[in-house]
This record gives sequence, C-alpha cells and structure tokens, in this order.
Amino acid sequence: MNTLKHIVLIGVGLIGGSFVLDLKRLGLVDTVTGIDLDRDNLDRALERRVIDRAYTQIDALSMHEADLAVIATPVSTFPDICRTVRPYLNAHTVVTDVGSTKQSAVQAFRSVLPEHLSRCIAAHPIAGSDRNGALSAQFGLFQDRKLVITPHGEEDEQAVSLVENLWLAVGAQTFRMSAEEHDAVFAAVSHMPHLAAFAYVHQIADHPDGRRYLEFAATGFRDFTRIASSHPAVWTDICLANKNSLLDLIGGLRTQLSELERILSEEDRAALYRYFASAKQTRDEWLERQ
Repeated sequence: MNTLKHIVLIGVGLIGGSFVLDLKRLGLVDTVTGIDLDRDNLDRALERRVIDRAYTQIDALSMHEADLAVIATPVSTFPDICRTVRPYLNAHTVVTDVGSTKQSAVQAFRSVLPEHLSRCIAAHPIAGSDRNGALSAQFGLFQDRKLVITPHGEEDEQAVSLVENLWLAVGAQTFRMSAEEHDAVFAAVSHMPHLAAFAYVHQIADHPDGRRYLEFAATGFRDFTRIASSHPAVWTDICLANKNSLLDLIGGLRTQLSELERILSEEDRAALYRYFASAKQTRDEWLERQ
C-alpha cells in the first residue's frame, strides 16, 4: 500500500502510540503529529520517537494536510474533538478512532461531521493493558489481535479499505459488525469484567478487615483484579457510554451470585462441583480457540 505523508494522532497513549510506532517501522507513514493536552506526555513521545511533531492543540498547523486523523482520546470527548477538527479537515482526510464503544463514536461522526461522514471510519482494536500514556506504546501490540470496524452505512469504501489495510499491516485480524452488536459483545467480554474487578476491590477495601486481607493477597487476587488498575477516566467514559448493556449484565451477574449463595447455603457439593466444572469447560474451550 502507498505510504501516507501525514498522520495526526489525537491523544498519545498505548493504543494510538503503538499503532503509529508500527506504521513508522513499516515505512507506511512519513510524519506523525501527536496532539495531547499533556506536554510532558508529548515530550516522552518525542523522545521515544512515537511521534515526529508535537502540539497541545488542534489547529490549522497541527492538522495541516493530514491524510489520516486518529482519535485516541476517551470516548466522552469524541463530539468535542470532532467539532474542533472540523474546520481543518481536507476533503481527502480520513478520520478514524480506537474507542471501546462504537454507537457513541458513530453518533459523534454523524451529528458533528455530516459533510465528512463518508470519510469517518469507526474502529476498535481489541488490545490494551492497565498502562497508559506515551511510555506504554510498544511495537507489535496488535499482532494477531482483532480489529472491529463498525460501518454506519455511508462510508466511502476507499476510506474503509485504507483503515482496514493499515490495521492488517500491523498484524491485526479485521472484522466488521454493527455498532449495536459491537457494544453488546464488548460489554459482555470487556466492560463487565472491568466492573466486576472494580467492585471486588471495593468489597475488600470497604471491609473492616480489608487491610489485613490485602496483606496476604497473592496471585489469585492479583490476576482477578489486574484490570482494576485501569485508568478511571477511560472506564468511566466507556461504562456510561455502554450503560444499557452493562445494566443487563449486572442483573445477570446478580442472578449467578444468588445461585452460588443458594448452593453454598444448602451445602450442595454436587451442584457446586457441576457449577465450577461447567465454567471451567467454557473457559478451557475458549482458550483452545485462541
């Protein structure tokens, strides 16, 4: 594929930073401009050569002749980001994102950038960690990971192909699904696990003996609660943007906990074994498909 002359990365962190690092290594972009409110973060990005130029605001200079603008900021900021970039978009500029909820992204594109909608491509790379900022950017993060594009129905197919081919180039496997299906799927396999981890950490922290318990916490607690170290601002935005799916899942988890409570109260060893065995089988089968 042809090399892009200029990519603008709005929000320089793990996902966007790792994406442009790989594109630079592959020679698929000449210049990457990073835009971020945190000047120190931009300095780290420049030192690590994640980006080539740094700006703290979106304007004609930072957006000059952008072939691709990648929005990698918390999902609640999308409407404001779209409003701010709107005056500086060339007719050929493709706008994409890496957000974890897609109905909100599509709505922002549709409502704020209607005249540029054919060049707006909503996408979600399924990769991440509890780290953030420019220093978390790494090569190869997306190798053999999934990338979901959620069409809104008015895309220019060339714009879709550009975004899809860039993600294929960095090793991702690409898929397409509706924004509604995407949000339901990832509420179940990503957003709800984060809520459960946050909730359990609170349960321990709020317990009168919680500090004592934590003195003896080891690998089981660490593994189960790892994602509770994720950035609060990011997950506040994600969960509020996908609240309807999450409310349904919270109800389902409550039902499962009630069932466990019943089984334990009745000391039903056989039922408890079956419950654990069924969950183990489901997870083991999932692992085999990875």
